[in-house]
Amino acid sequence: MSDSSKGEAAGQAGGAKAAGRLAGRIALITGASRGIGAAVARRFAAEGAKLVLTARTVGGLEEVDDAIRAAGGEPSLLVPLDIKQYDAIDQLGAALFERFGKLDILVGNAGVLGPLTPVPHIEVQQWQDVLDINLTANWRLIRSMDPLLRLSDAGRAIFVSSRAAQNPRPYWAAYAVSKAALEMVVQSYALEVQNVTPIRVNLIDPGATRTKMRAAAYPGENPDTRPHPDEITEAFVRLASADFTATGQVIKAQED
Repeated sequence: MSDSSKGEAAGQAGGAKAAGRLAGRIALITGASRGIGAAVARRFAAEGAKLVLTARTVGGLEEVDDAIRAAGGEPSLLVPLDIKQYDAIDQLGAALFERFGKLDILVGNAGVLGPLTPVPHIEVQQWQDVLDINLTANWRLIRSMDPLLRLSDAGRAIFVSSRAAQNPRPYWAAYAVSKAALEMVVQSYALEVQNVTPIRVNLIDPGATRTKMRAAAYPGENPDTRPHPDEITEAFVRLASADFTATGQVIKAQED
């Protein structure tokens, strides 16, 4: 192959890589300042998505955006947001409509572990905080972003669940209840929109992953024995793609 042919082939390959499977699609990711949310943001950017990233920590969002830019991705729209500020979620929906006129991908990732303690010992505010963040905030996201997803040719909504939602275990009641209820809300929504819109709605169970939440739950575990969040992002890309048509599923990001 001539040098010019090699250069042309390399340019075509680079263009294909730049386009990616999510090229030009607008994606909102909550809890994007660290862990799984940050990893999904980096991967979506590499696949060509235009990102709207939310989290409480401004510095964390900026670090993720810096990494995306350093890798050649487009600058992200950074939105510092406490997911419990439900009116702010509504305002974000309105702002996204004004700026983009639609939303292609919603990733409800923000979550908290809450207390690992016997049911009678859970403080009232602890219980409420877990439900507010893991359950109610995601319902509010659906409520606010549904009109925007309907304006996409292939709206995709993805929510992060957990094996704890299906497997009762001692001391995990608050977290497990919030995720089990989230699955029911999301699957109900999936059934409601599947035959009347192009929206597809699914959940991802990331499995045991090297995150701060995992470290808090299992302080004696060697984190190096668990995959880094970057290693489980393929499942998110697959569910976010326009050609993924299943809905109402709980997809495992890694095998047991």
